[in-house]
Amino acid sequence: MTQLPFRPFPDDDAIRRVGEGLLDHSLPRAEWTHEAHLAATTWLVRDRPDIAIDVEIAAIISSYNVAVGGVNDDTQGYHETITRAYLSGVCAHVAARPSGETLVACVNALLGSPAGQRDWPLRFYSRDRLFSVAARRGFITPDLASLPGAC
Repeated sequence: MTQLPFRPFPDDDAIRRVGEGLLDHSLPRAEWTHEAHLAATTWLVRDRPDIAIDVEIAAIISSYNVAVGGVNDDTQGYHETITRAYLSGVCAHVAARPSGETLVACVNALLGSPAGQRDWPLRFYSRDRLFSVAARRGFITPDLASLPGAC
């Protein structure tokens, strides 16, 4: 059996549970993994048109972090530039997927793609720029290549 470089989701319900847990702060902190970030964002972009993702994503993630005992400061918690980079990748991915595709197929395809990799933002940003306090606190433009585009 081949081991995947990510933990795939078993079904749509598992992804919805992560997304709903993010919104209502019931998702256990230990389950807020890289894969969960991307799954929840995909669900929000694809299946929750009632949420203005570009406007609300910072508040959604920051409030979740605080609710589960985390801190959003200069060294930990919400990172605006990384979030915006992945959001652009998620939006580009969702736009390119076939109509009628299941949520789980869409999410697992994203996780297996370059945009699903943990180091994907470093294709656009130098390490020092991406991990600066300025990048954590606010969006900064890439210095290596342009992001795919906004939602």
